[in-house]
Amino acid sequence: MSQKIIYILEDDADVRALYARELKAHGFAISLFGTIAAFDEALLAKEPDLCIIDLSLPDGDALTLLRDTLGQIDVPTIVVSGRGALGDRVLGLDFGADDYLVKPINTIELAARARSLLRRIDKLHSVSSSEQLEHVLFADWRADFSTLELTSPNGVTEIMSAADARLLKAFVASPGKILSRERLMDIYNQDSDAFDRSIDAQVSRLRKKLHDTAKNPKLIRTVYGAGYVFTPKVSALS
Repeated sequence: MSQKIIYILEDDADVRALYARELKAHGFAISLFGTIAAFDEALLAKEPDLCIIDLSLPDGDALTLLRDTLGQIDVPTIVVSGRGALGDRVLGLDFGADDYLVKPINTIELAARARSLLRRIDKLHSVSSSEQLEHVLFADWRADFSTLELTSPNGVTEIMSAADARLLKAFVASPGKILSRERLMDIYNQDSDAFDRSIDAQVSRLRKKLHDTAKNPKLIRTVYGAGYVFTPKVSALS
């Protein structure tokens, strides 16, 4: 983990210092930001390995940053916010966060979550690379995970969020196999029972992108009490 770089976006200087001290003790390189503007500028110069962000900043709501910027690049993100309602947490995850912690938090837990998330992401990237799943074809859909492009059978291309791409990559890596909610939560580093339904929400969002439905599934079938199955044949493209 000593090579990993973490950007922390938090407007409270004391809280930033607490996070930084704990994460530095675990070997991370840390950059600190108090505004969205400064954070955006740093992202343009260099992408980190992980972002930890608050939502309520002096120059805006970071949900927009999460959706429009971080959601479009493959940088894992942990939200740490005082907005603890289940709806806020689900919205944060739906906008592309990989994990969501509610303040006040224990900095030891934050460091553990960061290490765990980075291990899981590295493992997922390693598996995907070994199986050559950067460019795939399924049911006349094409997905390019290197550019996050998803192309429909009629040739329309859109950009997936990093979270959507990660979920789709998990499905195409295991066609015909049941992926449990626990397995999908493992991919997202979500190990709290409160997030179980949010996996369903993310699957529902991916279904919409694929023009699929829960009632008449052609691509993602729900196996009640077990999880989900990606039904089409998947081919790797060169």
